[in-house]
Amino acid sequence: MRARDKIILWPVYFDSSKTRSQGRRVPKKIAVPTPKLNDIQTAVEKLGLKCTIATELAYPRSPWGKTGRVSVSKGRSKNNLLNDIAESLRKIDHYQ
Repeated sequence: MRARDKIILWPVYFDSSKTRSQGRRVPKKIAVPTPKLNDIQTAVEKLGLKCTIATELAYPRSPWGKTGRVSVSKGRSKNNLLNDIAESLRKIDHYQ
């Protein structure tokens, strides 16, 4: 059953090596190369939001790769949240 009070974040949303048709949801200039779940979690927590990680799940467009996902409680629009998380990800040391 789908959680209506959560926003689902897949690592591919922030991956600069992916195209929009492959699933990237943020502009390439703020995307990072191959983001990790732990880094997304750190970026979300820096924004003061609580999140949950599910590691053994696959992005629907690429079911062969178990990339995992992060769930965040709704509180703002998904697009604004994605851009804020992408900016926060860029500030993590190994992405600079």
